Amino acid sequence: MNRPYTTLFMLISVDGKISTGSTDVLDFDSDFANIEYLKQGKKQFHELEQQTDLHNLNSGKVFAKMGANEGVMFQEKIPVTFVLIDSKPHLTKSGVEHLLEKTAGLILVTTKNDHPATKIEHENLSVIHFDLRINFEGLFSQLWSDFNVRKLTIQSGGTLNAVLTRDKLIDEVSIVIAPLLVGGEDTPSLIDGPSLTKISELKELTMLELAHVKPLRNSYLHLVYKVRANSGLAT
Repeated sequence: MNRPYTTLFMLISVDGKISTGSTDVLDFDSDFANIEYLKQGKKQFHELEQQTDLHNLNSGKVFAKMGANEGVMFQEKIPVTFVLIDSKPHLTKSGVEHLLEKTAGLILVTTKNDHPATKIEHENLSVIHFDLRINFEGLFSQLWSDFNVRKLTIQSGGTLNAVLTRDKLIDEVSIVIAPLLVGGEDTPSLIDGPSLTKISELKELTMLELAHVKPLRNSYLHLVYKVRANSGLAT
């Protein structure tokens, strides 16, 4: 396997949502801070987050939502190199500069030739360009061979999570379940993307094997699953 070992690490509700609503004004981080019961328990997620890999894959959309462009995402420098998927783009030049100041480095992946990151010269910035569509299998191979990335934590949105899952690029799922139900058909979930519509598509399902379960404080729960290489489905 000439690609990094990948762990999808996320905070979700009991019904699998990764946000409190369908708009950018609603977010687990800001909203949990205003609910004492959830606020106290959420600290455990951040404690576990400190133990994840030093290479992290996320999206420019998520980082822009968290305040990267305003320079408020990180208050202190962290020893993590981020692989950021950003083709819209969502990140501005100042946002990229803020992240370079506060992280160990950025590997910016985009389909835009004129992404703001291309206007920046920095020893800890690399830009990987794809035409039209990002080939994630090729990207992960390049992370292995060119950047020596052996382990990669993934903390992106439901749409990107779906792409990586369908492409069989997730090896492990580590989720912290918060004790609440969110609901809403348009609220982002752990895995979004197109729904299956035919029996022949059942091969797209990802089978998991439980490796770890630990009850946390305030009714939170930490679950770790290994992705089964063999789905067990009849061909």
